[in-house]
Amino acid sequence: MNDHDTLAAMPPAGDRFVRAIDRVLIHEGGDADDPRDPGGRTRWGISQRTYPTLAIGKLTRTEAIALYRRDFWTPLQGDALPPALAFQALDAAVNHGVGRTVRWLQRLAGVRIDGQLGPVTLAALRSADEASLIERLLALRLDLYAEHDRFVAFGRGWTRRIAENLRYAARDLA
Repeated sequence: MNDHDTLAAMPPAGDRFVRAIDRVLIHEGGDADDPRDPGGRTRWGISQRTYPTLAIGKLTRTEAIALYRRDFWTPLQGDALPPALAFQALDAAVNHGVGRTVRWLQRLAGVRIDGQLGPVTLAALRSADEASLIERLLALRLDLYAEHDRFVAFGRGWTRRIAENLRYAARDLA
């Protein structure tokens, strides 16, 4: 993948994904190689552990965005989710995985938890109170972080991220 190929695939400027990924990259931007992080080296939030054949050190922002669209936004059906929830789901998936995020969304929507984001789940999410969904999703994330064995090392950043996401939710739902 090169910048030219991914630029051709970039969405129109008004696309919800663009706004969502810009927010995610505020938290995920840059390089990191913390020995306490089992993901190994990361760039733009893309980890060597998740993409072992990718040259992480050479990954461009544009390439990372293309990966986020393909591997996170599309499986989450971000364009079909309620608007404010779409960003929150993407951010959760980036930190916790798409599968866990889908199961959380199903739990919050009160539908059968099968890990598949299908029409029943989408309809339930669209008919639910979006503010309540977001509040409960962020609470699930905080609970998971608090139980994490690396909370001492990374908990401050994780909780800061959730606080910022609460601010985004307040603006998005206004």
